Amino acid sequence: MKTTIRVLGLGVALAAGLAMSLPSYAATTLRIGTVLAPDDPMGRGLEKFKAEVEEATKGEVRIQVFHSSQLGDTTEMIDQARAGANVGTVTDVARLSSFVPSLAVMSAPFLFDTFEQADKFALSEDYLSWGDTLKEKSGLVMLASNWYQGPRHALTQVPVSKPADLSGIRMRTIGAPVWIETIRAMGAEPTPIAWGEVYSALQMGVIDAAEAQPTAIKGAKLYEVIKHVTKTGHIQLVTALVVSAESWDQISADNQKIVRDLAVENGRYASGLTIELGEKALADVAASGVTISEVDLAPFKKAVAGVYELLDLNKEVAIVNRVLGR
Repeated sequence: MKTTIRVLGLGVALAAGLAMSLPSYAATTLRIGTVLAPDDPMGRGLEKFKAEVEEATKGEVRIQVFHSSQLGDTTEMIDQARAGANVGTVTDVARLSSFVPSLAVMSAPFLFDTFEQADKFALSEDYLSWGDTLKEKSGLVMLASNWYQGPRHALTQVPVSKPADLSGIRMRTIGAPVWIETIRAMGAEPTPIAWGEVYSALQMGVIDAAEAQPTAIKGAKLYEVIKHVTKTGHIQLVTALVVSAESWDQISADNQKIVRDLAVENGRYASGLTIELGEKALADVAASGVTISEVDLAPFKKAVAGVYELLDLNKEVAIVNRVLGR
């Protein structure tokens, strides 16, 4: 009898020890912010992502979505996430190139012609390996990089038909080297400021111009403070959904796979909305009185041709072309 009790006691102790040695995953909430309006395709994609993640993980992973810069500008949200705060965001990938320089290629001028090309490359082994390096270098986890926001066009107060027309014009752009050098090569003076400040900066004349995708032009009501949209499409804005590594590591491996898969799936959903609503957004902008112009892209492509070499991206461009089979 005593032997039986000792054996049972040993079993209980072993079970308790084993339980203590296994990782414990409590419910985790991911707070994801965006600078864009709730009705923007990215905002709608995030709301769908939230619902599907919570259902698929049975509430073990919860998502809170914050629109219209409620958690700050994109750079501020990235800084919060890196500091360990439970924050994530949808960001242009070039902002992450300070940690992994190769990532800048996702915003290289005139490199991707369609969303399908960007989506294919974002799931390639080469690109995913850069994502692994990002976690090591920055404390950020990239869930998916196929959240397409559309082609960036020039928004000005004067007509533009060639790079020389942008000479001396202060144009708001994203504060990453590939964006800055692209805008400079196109002829304008790159002026990085927060997205939430673009409307007032244009209104007050702090900047002369901006560049943005069709749905964002409409969502931010920039048609009220500009006169011309020139369809340069100089950069295809492919963005990534990133979260704090500290928060991510609190999620079980099974749930991490669910979240990643749904991030890719809903990136495609949001991208589809971007494509569907983009032309309608431009039509609405035109109806407001803004002039929408097609332009010969050859002079602009020639003007930015040196950006790849300037930023040492020739190797990455070759990788993109190999993956896309061109």
